[in-house]
Amino acid sequence: MIETIIIIVIFLVYIAMKYVKILRPYEKGVVERLGKYNRTVSSGIVVLIPFLENLERVDLREQVVDVPPQEVITKDNTVVVVDCVIFYEVVDPFNATYNVVNFYQAITKLAQTNLRNIIGDLELDQTLTSREMINAELREVLDEATDKWGSKVVRVEIQKIEPPKDIVEAMSKQMKAERMKRASILEAEGYKQSEIKKSEGDKQAAILEAEGKAESIKKMAEAKKQALILEAEGESMAIEKVYAAIHEGNPDDGLIAIKYLESLEKIADGKASKIFLPFESSGVLSSVAGIAELFKEDKKE
Repeated sequence: MIETIIIIVIFLVYIAMKYVKILRPYEKGVVERLGKYNRTVSSGIVVLIPFLENLERVDLREQVVDVPPQEVITKDNTVVVVDCVIFYEVVDPFNATYNVVNFYQAITKLAQTNLRNIIGDLELDQTLTSREMINAELREVLDEATDKWGSKVVRVEIQKIEPPKDIVEAMSKQMKAERMKRASILEAEGYKQSEIKKSEGDKQAAILEAEGKAESIKKMAEAKKQALILEAEGESMAIEKVYAAIHEGNPDDGLIAIKYLESLEKIADGKASKIFLPFESSGVLSSVAGIAELFKEDKKE
């Protein structure tokens, strides 16, 4: 009796373990009854009819497919090695279960085929610089193809595009030459700018020097002008005072003659051997003679 109860308990535990399922939050289940699709169940406890129903779990989380590296020929007949990764998620458990046998293999082959088509239309330089375009185009193609498999391709990332070694070496030399060219251009441009700045500096210095000289000459001329004006004003004032003094003293012919003789003395004091007197000096000399006669008369008296 006890053995029978033990057998029944073991059987019930087996039935419970096999036909009572617990689905996680990221899972859904496809239930088949007698080999036919019956229903799709969500997360939680699922009780199946023993021996009649079967449950197929479907993971709804985003998953990754690593596409193996492959050789692809570009438009300009260059062989490159390309590999990529595909991120996808199941959106329809029914189609994901019944419309594809091996999703991993199917999407891998599909990705490799479309990579050949996409890169085959591009030249090597475009292939190396157009990863975003390749990613977007490949994702669009794969998403359209996997729609009937109940899956959605979220994104595609090209991991590596590797040209042949000789191409890499040639590209390296080209890059080095391009950098040297840019360095030479920058150096020449720097020298040009330096010379321009130097010329502008010399120009500004020359302008400032010329302006300084002009200002100095202007000030010197102004000072000389003021000196001449002051000198002329002084001479004018002196002449006016002399003229006023002469008129106030009421000079006669004798005084004028004496001053004339003093002037003649100064003239004769020079080193010249000949002295030219104006024609009017004869009248003055006669006056001098008259003055001399006056002095003689005064002595006789």
